[in-house]
Formats: sequence, structure tokens, C-alpha cells
Amino acid sequence: MGSLTRNKAEDHKKQLLFILAVTLLLSSACAGHELNVPAEPCSDFQAASILRGSKLKIQFLLFTSSNSSCGHRISSADDIKNSNFNTSLDTKIIIHGFRAFGRKPSWINRLISAFFQAANVNVVAVDWVYGATGLYSDAVENVTKLSLEIYHFIRRLLTLGVPETSIHLIGVSLGAHVAGLVGYLCEGHLGRITGLDPAGPKYTKASHEERLDPGDALFVEAIHTDTDNFGIRIPVGHIDYFINGGKDQPGCSSIISGYNYLICDHLRAVHLYVSALENSCPMMAYPCSSHENFLAGHCLDCSNPFLFSCPRIGLLERAGVSVSELPKEAKVYLETSSSAPYCMYHSLVEFRMQQGRSAVTSIEVTFRSSNSTSRVKITIPKQQMLGKGVLAHPVPLCQIEAVMLKYVPKRQIWKKDETLIVGKFCTIALPVSSGEKMFCLSQHLPLTASSPFAHGLAVPCV
Repeated sequence: MGSLTRNKAEDHKKQLLFILAVTLLLSSACAGHELNVPAEPCSDFQAASILRGSKLKIQFLLFTSSNSSCGHRISSADDIKNSNFNTSLDTKIIIHGFRAFGRKPSWINRLISAFFQAANVNVVAVDWVYGATGLYSDAVENVTKLSLEIYHFIRRLLTLGVPETSIHLIGVSLGAHVAGLVGYLCEGHLGRITGLDPAGPKYTKASHEERLDPGDALFVEAIHTDTDNFGIRIPVGHIDYFINGGKDQPGCSSIISGYNYLICDHLRAVHLYVSALENSCPMMAYPCSSHENFLAGHCLDCSNPFLFSCPRIGLLERAGVSVSELPKEAKVYLETSSSAPYCMYHSLVEFRMQQGRSAVTSIEVTFRSSNSTSRVKITIPKQQMLGKGVLAHPVPLCQIEAVMLKYVPKRQIWKKDETLIVGKFCTIALPVSSGEKMFCLSQHLPLTASSPFAHGLAVPCV
């Protein structure tokens, strides 16, 4: 009898534990947290050949922080509910572009990983390799159908309680215009769209409804790195970053051969964005009318139109700018290095001669730190005394240990230029605050073509 009583007590205890477990599971789901679902095999991007046929064959692959390297196919609302999708988190939806050889994008895994390193989010990768392979014109023809499929997928998310403002589309090349069309279908209510070197062919003269546009989301940004080839040359967002002027990226030289050379500038936007997510080094940009004017030192702060809050590449809300109403198609500029982490600091450098000359004067300014050397050439026009420019360097200005200045004469074959240039050197880190004074070397510097002048630089850290 005692044994029977003990068995009943154990059964009752098991029932209570089961009810408690179910209650905790349901309360977790209702709170918008992940469901602990049984493990499923990982899904990967498809591969396609040029003879793929006409099928689009779209896959939506979900990645979560619990397993950032394992994708799970989610198409229906039931798939989403039965996955680890967390309705309380922001959702990043990545859309690749044209795939010439029908292969998975080489950068996709690193971009997914970078998002999880930067934030606690859901990541959905849209695999449309089948529809993106073959001729570029065929891929463009698939944009509308693909956009409708992504739009319907987002509608399924919304029915589960996902806010539109929590959805962030990241489109690469042709995928940027897909993101724009999806945003247009969502009537501009999505939280954010990031275009990574939006495609130029067939889109430069397209209407706003056909391409990425500031009206496609509450905040639209674009990073331009190949405006003279595969990327679009016009601004398409609220903020448009033109990296190194938007073309000819450092490190993408003719030394790189074949297809990698052709796409090096174009894909730099992706690698820059990944680096911005992975690293704390700021990729800060400055509004200006042109790249030339920026390098000439005519745009030193972000007063107009950002009220002194300079935009930064990454995940800061609205790129970190504090204006109440975002501008449209604001062109901003920054210089980068040739390799990761790419970020550079920018300083204004000036040289003021004691007296003007009847010839153009060129001065080379070099910054040196313990492990870096950066230089720029500034020009002083005829009969003027001041030359200035922006010098990009990989460490903050207060970590620059020395400056070297050199007079660069006009090349003359028949005689040596013995000109002596005397002047004063000053510098200041960007962005320049109102009323902030430049740091200047105390003495006047004598420069000749044969004898560069080197001097220690001890700019105090702010």
C-alpha cells in the first residue's frame, strides 16, 4: 500500500513539473522571446548554373544569436512561429545582388556574424541566387517579383506583432534597389534601408518608384564605392556616403587580377560596412558639395545640415545625426585606408607663407606615428599666402608624433630649384568646433626642395 502511495505521489509530481514547463514555455512565447524548438538541419544558399531555367526559387534563411552560423528556412507564418525568431528584437533582412556565376555571396557569412557582434537581432538572408544568375538584364527583370515576395514575407512578420520600424533592409548592389521597391510597397514605413553600393546600370535614370529613394523608409542611407563602374553615381538616400570620392578605392589596384579586380571597388562598400559593425573605430563623414572641396579643406564640420552631429557608418540611430527632420540626398565624404579596419581620422593642415609668390607653390605634409605614415600635398595659388587641405591618418591627431614638410618644386630639367619657402604650419582635427583654435608650431619653418623640415608634433588629446 505504501509503495502504491509513493507511485501516485511521483506521478503527481511529474504532472506538476510538466504543467510548469509548458506554462514557462508559453509565457516565454507570449513575451516575444525565442522558442526552444528542436534542432533542425542547417540550410544554406542554393547554387545555380547559367542554364538554371526561369525559376526564381527564393529562400528566406533565419539566423539567430543562438546559432549564428546555421540558417533555417522560414517561409510561412507557421515556419516563423516554430522557429527561434524573436519578435521583440530588431530584424535585419539582407538582400544580395547579381550573381554572375550562380554562387553564394562570399561576404554573406561575415556580414551575418558582424550583425550579431554589434547587436542582439534577428537576421534573415534572402537567397535569390537562381534569379540573380546569368545575364544582368535577366536579374533586373526579376526585381519586381522578388520585391513582392519579400513584401509578403514582411507582411507575415507584421501579423506576428513585429513593428515595421524594427525592420532594417540591407541591400547590396542590385539588392539595394530591391530593398527600395520593398520599402515603396510598405509605403515608406520600414525603419531603415542601407544600400551598399547600389547598382548603377539600368538605374541611374530610373524613376524614384523603380530605384532606392529617400521615401522608401524612415531612414535611408547608401554607401558608394564604385560610381564610375557598377555603382550608381547619384545620391539615393537621406545620407549618401561617397567613400574616397565614391570610386577608385585604395588597395583595389591593377595588381589584383581578373574578376576580383573588376568587383574590388564595388564590394568595398560591403567590407567597409562589416568593418564598421565589427570595430569601434569611427567611420565619420562630412557633408560637402564635392570630394574636391572636402579634400581642399572647405568642409570642416557638420553644421549644415546636421547641426554639428556628423553621420557615422554603422547601426547608430539615423547614423547618429540629431536633426529633427532628415535632409534628402545629403552627400557626405570620408577617406579610408586600403585594408581593414579601413577607418581614418581627418585633420585640416595649413601652411601660411611669410610672403606670396608669382608661382604656384606645392607643399607636401607628412604625419608620422609609431606605426603609420600619411601624407598629402597642399597647393598655394599665385600671389596668395595660405595653402590648406585635409589629411587622413589611421590614429587620432594627438597620437601623431612628428610632422615633416617639404617644398615640391615644379619639375625643371635644365636647372635645380633652390627656392627657400618660409612659413608657419598649423593643424586641427575634424570636425572643427566653433571657436576652436588650431595647433601651430611656434617657429617659422624654412623649406627647400632638397631639405625637408621635420618637427615633433604634440597636439593635446581632447
